[in-house]
Amino acid sequence: MGEGATIRRIAAVGDIHVKETDKGKWVDYFKEVSREADVLVICGDLTDTGDEAEAQVLSEELRSCTIPVVAVLGNHDFEKGRHKLIRQIVQKENIHILDGEAIKIGDVGFAGVKGFGGGFDNHMLSMFGEGAMKAFVQEAVDEALRLDRALARLDADHQPVTKKIAIMHYSPLKETVIGEPEPIFPFLGCSRLAEPLNRRDVLAAFHGHAHVGTLEGKTSNGVRVFNVAKPILLKAGFKCPYYVLEL
Repeated sequence: MGEGATIRRIAAVGDIHVKETDKGKWVDYFKEVSREADVLVICGDLTDTGDEAEAQVLSEELRSCTIPVVAVLGNHDFEKGRHKLIRQIVQKENIHILDGEAIKIGDVGFAGVKGFGGGFDNHMLSMFGEGAMKAFVQEAVDEALRLDRALARLDADHQPVTKKIAIMHYSPLKETVIGEPEPIFPFLGCSRLAEPLNRRDVLAAFHGHAHVGTLEGKTSNGVRVFNVAKPILLKAGFKCPYYVLEL
């Protein structure tokens, strides 16, 4: 796809949890997505248990995807500490795994991070108390800063994009995790991730992780946020589970 080409439709899904036994399962899925959209976004949990064999299966299945893919890793991809290897296996010329980075595809800029937990709005955890608690909060702060820097790079380029899409695994707002048990909200995302979306005039953001959350919400500045976890899309009636955003 040439520089400056017009992106009209972005397909998005999260939490695909590819297993070793999934060989051949995703071929028709990726073929359909390729017919219906210009770019595919995958919002983390690419693998089921964070195993490189699962990543190899996904890499093979993605051969049937003929459009650019932009993805981030999720908590499942970190389970065995092999996340760097998973990224190396899956990432190819047309498949981009973002981790605090940004990329332009056509006339759209994509910035991606995994994100982290920490809670929402007035119930965000604060940098206070034990070292372990401070480290938990610092992880969320760091991820928000990395997202902000990635979006800033899209603005600073000599040919800045007017359409910016943010991708993460954890949610940036409470609205899209409603449906999950409230006691686990702090582990599903953090409002700190919404700050860069508002500051950098992001068009839309996609995430996953909360399997029984809510499909769509908005930040305080009106940025549309979509929880595209595969179970949510199936529950919403998407027979082939991916959401298409028309630009």
